[in-house]
Amino acid sequence: MLSTVQAKLLIVDDLPENLLALEALIKREDRQVYKALSADEALSLLLEHEFAMAILDVQMPGMNGFELAELMRGTEKTKNIPIVFVSAAGRELNYAFKGYESGAVDFLHKPLDIHAVKSKVNVFVDLYRQSKAMKLQVEALERSRREQELLLTRLQATQAELEQAVRMRDDFMSIVAHEVRTPLNGLILETQLRKMHLARDNAAAFTLDKMHAMVDRDERQIRSLIRLIEDMLDVSRIRTGKLSIRPAHFDLAHLVSNLVNNFAPQVTAAESSMQLEVEGPVEGHWDEFRIEQVINNLLTNALRYGARSPVHVRVYAEHGEARVEVRDHGIGISEENQKRIFQQFERVSASHAAAGLGLGLFISEQIVAAHGGTIEVESRIGEGALFRVCLPLQAAP
Repeated sequence: MLSTVQAKLLIVDDLPENLLALEALIKREDRQVYKALSADEALSLLLEHEFAMAILDVQMPGMNGFELAELMRGTEKTKNIPIVFVSAAGRELNYAFKGYESGAVDFLHKPLDIHAVKSKVNVFVDLYRQSKAMKLQVEALERSRREQELLLTRLQATQAELEQAVRMRDDFMSIVAHEVRTPLNGLILETQLRKMHLARDNAAAFTLDKMHAMVDRDERQIRSLIRLIEDMLDVSRIRTGKLSIRPAHFDLAHLVSNLVNNFAPQVTAAESSMQLEVEGPVEGHWDEFRIEQVINNLLTNALRYGARSPVHVRVYAEHGEARVEVRDHGIGISEENQKRIFQQFERVSASHAAAGLGLGLFISEQIVAAHGGTIEVESRIGEGALFRVCLPLQAAP
């Protein structure tokens, strides 16, 4: 593996014949030899390439080898390149000492010992390759560490999501059990009461008026159960992409007007009032059943959280859209809750005891989105809430 690392060698001498001779001595297939006739030329090469070692002639015109070595040691890119000096000067000039003082790792005298030169170059090339391989290993380990940290972060996020999903499931099952039990308990009590009257032959308990009241109570409980089941089925349809939308031409103002009239018993039970403002027909192609489902949910929430305050409903057309606004003047919704009320199993107000699975607004938003529209909320705590449904007047492709 080390032999695959290409080693670059720099030789600097002011005599071309010396460069050619030294190049022939140290060149191999796995090495690249760069030659420089001056210190300035060498500096240019040092800035462009990463060298395994540099062999510098001491005596050169202009900047000599010692000065070049000092510049190399003072530069971050080149300070760790091993430097070997060569000189034809006699040993008595003590160049070797000055060379080591300049940062050299060795000093050779001319004429060069061929075996010594080859041996030293081989040693420094091997050291360079080992250092390079170690650096690559360290970089690989660092990449692996970062990948493991990223994986750990993702695993932790996944774990948190799973824990949240488990909590949501448990909460949902608890809510479902409570919500289903309420109408069932009503039906069971009604049944037990009738059985008791029948056991006592109490025919007075089954007059026409009382039978009407019994049927009305049963119908409300059954409708409540059907609504819960339909909500859960709609969530399943949405998750699997099977929520069906069947557009047909109808007047949205007429639909909302009928709904408001049908809500009279709920309005009375909530000790509230409901006012409708219609600016003429608002016709378009939408799924009437699904849009009725959305408006029904908004009206129910307005009465539920309206704190017995009047509910205002407005139907109008603006900017190429059909719009329905439902405003209450009740407890309001905090800014934080506004970001999550359209999620599954979320209540409009966690601090407010309310019936339902927390699916109404989630389903409503999905239905409106399937029509190419939007549903918005504007609210402040204690100042009520305004929900606005916007549907395109032109049929979505």
